[in-house]
Amino acid sequence: MRVAFTAALILAGLAPASAAPAQDPSGTWLTGDGRAKVRIDRCGPGAANICGKVVWAKTATNEDGTPRTDIKNPDPKKRGRPVIGLTLLDNLKPEEAKFSGEIYNADEGKMYQVSLERESTSELSVSGCLLKVLCGSQTWTRVPDVNQQASAATPETAPAPRPAPKAAKAAPAKAAAPAE
Repeated sequence: MRVAFTAALILAGLAPASAAPAQDPSGTWLTGDGRAKVRIDRCGPGAANICGKVVWAKTATNEDGTPRTDIKNPDPKKRGRPVIGLTLLDNLKPEEAKFSGEIYNADEGKMYQVSLERESTSELSVSGCLLKVLCGSQTWTRVPDVNQQASAATPETAPAPRPAPKAAKAAPAKAAAPAE
């Protein structure tokens, strides 16, 4: 009887829906503190997972003008890696309506458990925990991809167009020699 009732609910479309699949967070996102932009793309087997790397940093260079590096990484061999291009999210897996895995915090040189969930087309909820007790979250905001930002420059900031080169004056045509 119970099986027949459940089957009837499913056929009628009244059964509880299973969790919605995770919305694709691919794109470029400004972190909650505004200090970095992270480009998230599909990766892994069948492009089912997501990965993310730093594509812009508010402070991309040190005081001496050299690129900031992953100086606090616990692996001394990785401390020379530039922050721009650094992978923060590596193979986060879809899990119900979010993606879950680990995020690397270059400021501390530590990995945290993280889940990413789209709140809207322009907001991404990023929630992380260390040892499942020290937790925090922030909202990242979608921004134009870094290569799109250059094309979106306003006329005041865009360089002035160069004038077209002047055409050289044509030399006078020579008279044709009479045919013999």
